Amino acid sequence: MEPRWEDGKTRCFWANPKNPTYIAYHDEEWGVPTYDDRDLFEMLVLECFQAGLSWECVLNKREAFREAFDGFDLDAVCAYGQEKMESLLQDALIIRNRLKVTAAVGNARAFRAIEDEFGTFSDYIWGWTEGQVIHEVGLASSPLSDAISKDLKKRGMKFVGTTVVYAYLQSIGIIRSHDEGCFLHE
Repeated sequence: MEPRWEDGKTRCFWANPKNPTYIAYHDEEWGVPTYDDRDLFEMLVLECFQAGLSWECVLNKREAFREAFDGFDLDAVCAYGQEKMESLLQDALIIRNRLKVTAAVGNARAFRAIEDEFGTFSDYIWGWTEGQVIHEVGLASSPLSDAISKDLKKRGMKFVGTTVVYAYLQSIGIIRSHDEGCFLHE
């Protein structure tokens, strides 16, 4: 049975009709091409924290993550030392997983190295599809996410398996995956 949407629009099966934050994310962000490196970094960190959890759990903590991670300022996160990482592990408003916190800081440094090599992280990530959006539905990984995952791991990133990378590509609009029947399906 399809969820009942108060506004009469039909959405992807995964969007919770009872969570306004989730609805806004689905309608305004998910699958929208993103090119700003700060936004790309934020989504990468959040997707890595989502590994093994529901996206709704992470999304509901997004504002707390923004505060805890200094607005996802790349310079700030790259400079985090042990003391800051320990304070993050004490923050009950975010997901307190030592491996993920450590990975977020290491991934920030790898993200910076990619920016240094390619000019922007956006140029790097969008270069995989030559700037094109891919339309596909019903997958959790693909040869593209396999290749990017392998490359990111080679560059030192953690929690970037193919499923996480696929979800990341969906979130930043490289892969557009709105379900057939969703008002945003193309």
